[in-house]
Amino acid sequence: MFKKFILLFFVQILFCQSSYSNVEIKARTAILQDFLSGEILYELEPDISIYPASMTKIMTSIIAFDLIKSGDLNLDEKFIISEKAWRLSTAGYSSMFVMIGDEVTVEDLLKGIIVASGNDACIALAEGIAGTEEEFALLMTVKAKEIGMENTNFANSSGINHPDNNSTVRDIMIMSNYLIKTHPEFYKWFSEKEFTWDRTGGDPITQGNRNPLLYKNMGADGIKTGYLAVEKYSLASSIERKGRRLIAVGSGFETKSERSRQSSKLLTYGLTNFDVVEISKSNQPFESLAVWQGKDKYVKVYTKEDIFKTIKKGQKKKLKAKVLYEGPVEAPINKDQVLAKLKIVYDGELVGEYDLHALHEVKKVNIFSRLITSLNYLIWGDV
Repeated sequence: MFKKFILLFFVQILFCQSSYSNVEIKARTAILQDFLSGEILYELEPDISIYPASMTKIMTSIIAFDLIKSGDLNLDEKFIISEKAWRLSTAGYSSMFVMIGDEVTVEDLLKGIIVASGNDACIALAEGIAGTEEEFALLMTVKAKEIGMENTNFANSSGINHPDNNSTVRDIMIMSNYLIKTHPEFYKWFSEKEFTWDRTGGDPITQGNRNPLLYKNMGADGIKTGYLAVEKYSLASSIERKGRRLIAVGSGFETKSERSRQSSKLLTYGLTNFDVVEISKSNQPFESLAVWQGKDKYVKVYTKEDIFKTIKKGQKKKLKAKVLYEGPVEAPINKDQVLAKLKIVYDGELVGEYDLHALHEVKKVNIFSRLITSLNYLIWGDV
């Protein structure tokens, strides 16, 4: 009565553009990720240690965003500027230009960090949240480990020179992915091209965003530049086009112009050489399976996560989605019960396997109905 069923499905291309090429990126280390699928499209020594410089400020912002999301911090809260923060604003580093004793809102400090890359704003935020910058750096490192940044240690909140402030481009990519996925409402600030701070006791200061890709007509909307003499130029960048997002991180670019040119080249490579394919959306009906002796003849199934796959251009026919199950499925069926397997095959190779869960419960029919159904099967071979 029960047979093994295999259902094949067509999948939908989200973005299409035809091109093939290899890419050579002039950097010491680099990585490119497709945001939706999580797949790595390019890597160049992605796990060698780097000094993340101002890309550190991504994690500084994340700590604040997490606290705001949990209700332990709010944007209107004000922190008093310490002498340590003020002195940094006078030392020639990129700054928001705070003054000692100022009371500055969390929102202004965050925008001073994100847009103006203010090192003074980093210290002010760190001290306001954790008491000292050293304690704040511990929070940053703990968060890094929590989200899978296995080769990162943060020693300060700004990324300025410190031998123990180190990471990798892979870890910076993981951090950027977390930022965009977890805090999309705040991530929008990373695309702002300028920030005006109406400071205390002086004329308003307007500063531009240091991310060169924001000024190109390519859809870039973040994330953070960096520079240290020992590391040279670095950039964590992201682009969104027609529902598709890519994240690129590179470090060791020789010049500012090379940082911009090579990062653009890497992102363009991802857009023009690959398609992203939607397989399934989390908690949405994926398929209906036949039910045996249930009050419903079919049960809808779903995946608990979004499933996307990245493939080379023009290779859609090589991608197949298969549903395997022993069916028809016998009632009763509980909501969320695992009923089948979804297997994704690309070019003959298994590239993903996922559980399919019942979207709703299906109760068993009464004994009289079960007898009629069984009799029909015996006579007609039909459930």
